Amino acid sequence: MNANNISIKGKEPKVALVTGAGKGIGREIALCLARGGYSIIVNDIDKESAGMTATDVRKIGAKATMLICNVAERSPVQKMVDGIIKEFGKIDALVNNAGIARIGLIADLSEEDWRSLFRVNVDGVFFCCQAVVPYMISQKHGAIVNMASWNGKVGMPYFGAYCASKFAVIGLTQALAKEVAAHGIRVNAVCPGIVAETAMRAEIERISPKFNIAPSAERATSIPLKRLAMPEDIARVVAFLLSEDSDYMTGQAINVTGGLWMH
Repeated sequence: MNANNISIKGKEPKVALVTGAGKGIGREIALCLARGGYSIIVNDIDKESAGMTATDVRKIGAKATMLICNVAERSPVQKMVDGIIKEFGKIDALVNNAGIARIGLIADLSEEDWRSLFRVNVDGVFFCCQAVVPYMISQKHGAIVNMASWNGKVGMPYFGAYCASKFAVIGLTQALAKEVAAHGIRVNAVCPGIVAETAMRAEIERISPKFNIAPSAERATSIPLKRLAMPEDIARVVAFLLSEDSDYMTGQAINVTGGLWMH
């Protein structure tokens, strides 16, 4: 076994399920956790990108299993989690990273866009938590990190549906954290600011001129640290929240915004 895949205490590697791990933030989370000794379940709906992430996880020396599943559908999610338990016998960490964005005035937003956004951003988190938590309770340990957003703390024009979904993620995080704390399970959220080099950012940049939204490169000047976030900035905070270093943290929604949002 590769030395990178042995925990400090000499136990078997921890097992982490990372949704939306094919690209961007999810990919960096998977790689970061792999470097920390986790076996990684790479989930995505894109088989090609998920396969690339799984390959790179193995290059680090960690075990990777690729599972193609739409987290917006309850039955496939349950089947996926049951399969993880069958293969690994446990699940130590869940990172609910899969997400999409839709931009537009609330008055103009289609019902289809509204519902598709909530299916992925909220239902996906709900279904994955619901499938994983019973196993974590039986283990008497586990850690969950849900990907929210700084827009889950403040409403922004043209991002109304997205903001609503991320507010929901934070509320779900806080409620679940209180429900499962007595079982040794911690649940936290991460709230990224403006993150460069992701497919979501590229799509937002493409659509933004229609709504006179300034390019992210210009918006970086208003960030106290004077730069956009990179996916690895978010990944390192997720890894911290899953680690023993954060054992006394639960129900939190941690900003990773370069100072753009401080509440």
